[in-house]
Amino acid sequence: MKYLSDITLPLILIIALILLANPYMFWMPTPLHMVILIIFIIAFVLFGTFLWKEKATDEREHLHKFIVGRYAFLTITTMLVVGIIVQTLSHTLDMWLVFALVIGMLAKVIGSIYTRTQL
Repeated sequence: MKYLSDITLPLILIIALILLANPYMFWMPTPLHMVILIIFIIAFVLFGTFLWKEKATDEREHLHKFIVGRYAFLTITTMLVVGIIVQTLSHTLDMWLVFALVIGMLAKVIGSIYTRTQL
C-alpha cells in the first residue's frame, strides 16, 4: 500500500475519462456526464498540484523524476502523432491534436531553456 497515494488520483482521472468517453450516451445520461466532467476537472487540478509540489531529496530522485518525465513526454507526443497520422489518412484531422502537440513541444523547449538559464 506504499504507492496507494501515487495511484489513487491518476486512477480517478482514468475512470472519469472512460466515463466521459461515453459513446452514444450508452451508460450515462447527459446530467451525470456533466457531474463526471466536474469530478474530472477537480481531480486533474489536484493531480497537477501534487505533481508541481513534488520534491526530490537527492540526485538519484532528481534523475528518476527526469526519466519519468521523459517517458511521459515521449509517450504522449507519440500518441498525438499517431492520432494525427490516423486522422489525416481518414481526412478528419481534429485540430485539437495538432494544438496539443504544438503546445507540448513548446512547453518542453521553453522548460529546457528555462532550467538551463536558472541552474
